Amino acid sequence: MLVSAKEMLQKAKAGHYAVGQFNINNLEWTKAILLTAQENNSPVILGVSEGAGKYMAGYKTVVGMVNGMLEELNITVPVALHLDHGSYDGCMKCIEAGFSSIMFDGSHYPIEENVAKTKELVQICAEKGLSLEAEVGAIGGEEDGVIGKGECADPNECKAIADLGVDMLAAGIGNIHGKYPANWEGLSFETLDAIQQLTGEMPLVLHGGTGIPDDMIKKAIDLGVAKINVNTECQLVFAEATREYIEAGKDLQGKGFDPRKLLAPGAEAIKAKVKEKMELFGSVNKA
Repeated sequence: MLVSAKEMLQKAKAGHYAVGQFNINNLEWTKAILLTAQENNSPVILGVSEGAGKYMAGYKTVVGMVNGMLEELNITVPVALHLDHGSYDGCMKCIEAGFSSIMFDGSHYPIEENVAKTKELVQICAEKGLSLEAEVGAIGGEEDGVIGKGECADPNECKAIADLGVDMLAAGIGNIHGKYPANWEGLSFETLDAIQQLTGEMPLVLHGGTGIPDDMIKKAIDLGVAKINVNTECQLVFAEATREYIEAGKDLQGKGFDPRKLLAPGAEAIKAKVKEKMELFGSVNKA
């Protein structure tokens, strides 16, 4: 059964580890991530962007697939199904479809409007037992066509949003989505520390986990990050494993073209990557 991310993240923050949010794109992705979470006895958050939700034929389809897998694969670790960077309308649709957690990204609105819309969602989520993530300060990189350069959030704005009663807060600390450019300046731990001091117990979220060096990830966890989002890295290893399979001509041998065979190496690569991340984040055996 799906659970909200609230409890798993409070436990992670108190225990100085982080829970991974792994974005899903299709059945193979979802199955690989859930099996890895179960094998490593780790809580997990399945992230769905609005674009991926559309690709997977709508939020109800996603909810049906995930709920079916939890039952059929006997998944007993805590699993949250989370809308990633949701618009206000997207949030409403996911609440209706049966998601257990949502992120409202109001970072592009003036702070007053971000506050007003977040307030409304806090109330709805509280009534339904869903967890809510808010964002302050745009995360850099390209995300659904919007390009940001990795700016840092204002700690006072972070506190204003945290105080509304959200369960987790994504704050820009110089992190970006996608691959990091060669001239990236790294995470601003100064900003993170200032935010953590003002927001206290609030679990903080690190977006754009792909390409941040391990030592920076560990330091971010020490400074209150309890949720780390991973997407690009799984896509890269999936593509690489699939390319190797095809370049080796395996799709031409016997029934190697069968999608169950064709997509298997990519799915295994995702499992290995997710396991590696769970070990780095410290969530293994924390279910």
